[in-house]
Amino acid sequence: MRTHHKRVILILFLSMLISTSFSVVEATDENSMKIHFIDVGQGDSMLIQTPTDKNILIDGGPPEAGKKVVAYLKKHDIDQLDLLFATHPDIDHIGGLLYVMKTMPIQLIIDSGKLHTTKTYRQYLHEISMQKIPIHTAKESEMIRIDEDVDIQILNTYEHFKSSNQSSIVVKASYKDMSFLFLGDVEVAQEKALMKKYSVQADVVKVAHHGSKSSSSLPFLQAVNPSVAILTYLKNNDYGHPVPKVIKNLNQVNAQIYSTAVFGDLIIQTNGEGYFILPSKSPAEGIIEKQAE
Repeated sequence: MRTHHKRVILILFLSMLISTSFSVVEATDENSMKIHFIDVGQGDSMLIQTPTDKNILIDGGPPEAGKKVVAYLKKHDIDQLDLLFATHPDIDHIGGLLYVMKTMPIQLIIDSGKLHTTKTYRQYLHEISMQKIPIHTAKESEMIRIDEDVDIQILNTYEHFKSSNQSSIVVKASYKDMSFLFLGDVEVAQEKALMKKYSVQADVVKVAHHGSKSSSSLPFLQAVNPSVAILTYLKNNDYGHPVPKVIKNLNQVNAQIYSTAVFGDLIIQTNGEGYFILPSKSPAEGIIEKQAE
């Protein structure tokens, strides 16, 4: 819920202060929830650490990001996943999961149910079979019970005649007064449907489809009314992500924009009332790197 009583602290690290700042945050509120936006280049990978230490991974980026995702998880002392969402079968979302599945135990996979004809998708299914990982097909409106303090609901998934992007699992996770909306690669048609069926308001939104023109309509973003918008994309990508119209729409709803392309890995830590944003790079570092490419 976006209210004036929330205490919002935005921490922009200089490189010499990064390690110190992270250690201070790690030692604080034991009842906090952490949402990690892992920098996997042109793709998505998010980690939710719930207040009772349940670990939920949403996607794994492209194939070359698999080792990065596993290294990131191990850096945060995670050696197994309680739940894995594979939002849809595109390579930039499930490609890295092949290495994740080979490397650490996974208690359950929730899949969109959308079939795909690619080699990557066949390898994904094969690895699930080889590792004997339980798999569940997502159902719209389904509540996921993994932490009694966190409400997790599926708002969108596969239906007949939907494309891969349109079939993306949309997840809304709420902890006390804070809510997070993960939109996968859904398009404007799904945004309209979501607004009609659900309360889509969220403090933090993972912007759909890396800021593509296919998504992030102004009416939808006005309904979400986010304080923070996270964009996941690779600098100088071949798709022009994010497009200027999406940035304009985000600015119109006064969302603070963070991207993995500029800030690297991002952590949002919340006690359910306020939050910290912990980027691994300062804006200056990200801009300098971008100019050097």
